[in-house]
Amino acid sequence: MENFIQQLIFALRIGSIYAVIAIGYTMVYGIIKLINFAHGEIMVFGSYFSFLLASSGLNFIWVLLISMGLTAILGMVMEKVAYAPLRKAPRLSALITAIGMSFLLQNIMLLIFKSEPKRMPELISMTPFEVGGVLIDPITIITVGLSVLFMIILQIFIKNTKPGKAMRAVSQDTNVAALMGINVNRIITLTFAIGSALGALGGILYSLMISQIYPTMGIMPGLKAFVAAVLGGIGIMPGAMLGGFIIGAVETFTKAYLSSSWSDGIVFLILVIILLFKPAGLLGKNRKDKV
Repeated sequence: MENFIQQLIFALRIGSIYAVIAIGYTMVYGIIKLINFAHGEIMVFGSYFSFLLASSGLNFIWVLLISMGLTAILGMVMEKVAYAPLRKAPRLSALITAIGMSFLLQNIMLLIFKSEPKRMPELISMTPFEVGGVLIDPITIITVGLSVLFMIILQIFIKNTKPGKAMRAVSQDTNVAALMGINVNRIITLTFAIGSALGALGGILYSLMISQIYPTMGIMPGLKAFVAAVLGGIGIMPGAMLGGFIIGAVETFTKAYLSSSWSDGIVFLILVIILLFKPAGLLGKNRKDKV
């Protein structure tokens, strides 16, 4: 039982990271129906920003806030340069551009930071403490706490603020939202900024968990967060949260009770199964498009 609880704690930690990253995917898709495959690289940029700031001696709170802010700016620039010109282009063009942006950002990081992994400074104490025979380290508490906190803040923002309501309107019908006086381009840019900031949060927490950073670090967490978004229902924020925790649990318990070499395969098998039997996701609803 103690071992099960220990694995459950690990699942909550990694699941909360996947959930935060998945929200970035689902926000962008919900607004412009684009799967931003460069989101994993945005996450890594957030990690590198935090590495540079932490190396300069700033404390964890300032590192977190400044890194999220810088990554939000990066997300807005990427949207203006790469995606805004393709607003009225076929959806496949934007998808190919997203894949191209992923490789471009990877190579920029390789050029600037080189391929050697860099050790993440210890911003938070890693010394675990025991509770009822179960070891819990501070990074786990902070990871789960910050992830849940930002999810709650985002939900309040979407439900109760004017920009949040505008986001919901744009996600429902872009043309009608524009007719009602909503600046659609500004809302899309804001969505990219928030999604990128959350990606940075996930990247910082992930790099603290594995204690290192390297340019291709975002590939697997990004893909697993995408699976989480699809599992919960892409375009639905509560679904992204639910999917993140489910994928985290599947990965953790597979490593603990089956084999670590099977964990990635089982996660992507879930993607295949959900696309076959419930493509709208656990919380999504099938829609019929009129021709």
